[in-house]
Amino acid sequence: MTATVTTPATRRGRGPTRKSVVPWLFLAPGLLLALVFKFWPMAKGVWLSFFDVRPFLGDKWTGLDNYTRVLTDHRFQDAIGHTLILGIGQSLGAILLGFALALLLEGQTRSLKILRTAVFLPAVTATAVVGELWRLMYYPTSDGLLNSGLHLLGLGPVQFLDNPDIALYSTMAMGIWIWAPYNMVILLAGLAGVDRSLYEAAAMDGVSLWQRLRHVTLPAIRPALMIVLTLATIRGLRVFTEVYVLTGGGPAGSTEVWMTRAYTLGFTRNDIGGASAASVVLLCVTLLLTVTVNHFRKRGDAR
Repeated sequence: MTATVTTPATRRGRGPTRKSVVPWLFLAPGLLLALVFKFWPMAKGVWLSFFDVRPFLGDKWTGLDNYTRVLTDHRFQDAIGHTLILGIGQSLGAILLGFALALLLEGQTRSLKILRTAVFLPAVTATAVVGELWRLMYYPTSDGLLNSGLHLLGLGPVQFLDNPDIALYSTMAMGIWIWAPYNMVILLAGLAGVDRSLYEAAAMDGVSLWQRLRHVTLPAIRPALMIVLTLATIRGLRVFTEVYVLTGGGPAGSTEVWMTRAYTLGFTRNDIGGASAASVVLLCVTLLLTVTVNHFRKRGDAR
């Protein structure tokens, strides 16, 4: 008889080893929570988007009727425009302000660390709380914080949230204030990896500040910028809390975005099927834009 010699290699081939199982044991609680509270509701929402949901009468299959109704609804069409304006303006403003803050607060001194912590506070504060604070700042009489400042200049009071022409831009200002510190932290990480000898060589060549930013800083932090752009794209499409707290979609629907319209459809009009269809459309668009941004990021890295 020939004796079979068991080696570590053959043991690895027979089944999962302890080292490969242990990480999954640590991940299991989080994966279970994600399955129950995220992925299962998402799958259920996709399923309900094909039905006329009637809680006590039984759901009725409608196929793509909910999607057709959502995409042809003029309220949703207006919400698309508001979402794009708010998302693009808020994203670009937060990126530019975050980049400026990162340049100003870059360094290792203790005072800068304290300042960075203070500046980052809006990003870790609940958006609903920030919205209430800004709603008080926008108070439409001369007693409001912003209007009292305008009163000293002989201006105002301005109806920041009650004027359909400026309510959307007032909401945009709050969104920029919230997300600029978040972008600042990511861009600070990118700036920390810039080779300082490049700055020294640029200074010896006598190049201007703008040229240093354009030819040294921006190319070096391009990976961080692409991360910020990807996250900003997703946030811009899914904007909800800022609008809901400040204006609720008003006045006269001037600040209604895709998410607030879907929320109204589902929880005010009890049209669960239509709200689910609107959410699925938003999910598909978000995935498409995320894949597109990542594709261009990889092309840029390959160059």
